[in-house]
Amino acid sequence: MLMIVFGFAEIITGFTHNFFGLHTTQGAVSTYIGASIGAFYATAGFIILNMTRRMAVVAIVLLLIVVAGRISMVVTGLYPVSTFRQALAMILGTSIAAGFAVFIALQRSVFR
Repeated sequence: MLMIVFGFAEIITGFTHNFFGLHTTQGAVSTYIGASIGAFYATAGFIILNMTRRMAVVAIVLLLIVVAGRISMVVTGLYPVSTFRQALAMILGTSIAAGFAVFIALQRSVFR
């Protein structure tokens, strides 16, 4: 459920460019990439509810895309890390997405 909530938060942030005082760069590219990352995140949350191994693998792939997308937003400057708060938010958010992927991989025996 958390992946779904975090995904929708990313989608909203993609369109508003603001989330509890954290900002993304204004512009169409930032909007589309940010919303896409959020959509992948939420989709991973929805498909993991299926509890099949195939969907678990798809969820892991989607989460890896989320991690790569967040890193690419920092590298390209679409997510500014000019303040400690911005940098910490990006590090924690990316770590949480990566943590979900690792958790799903470690729990593979639970999936049918």
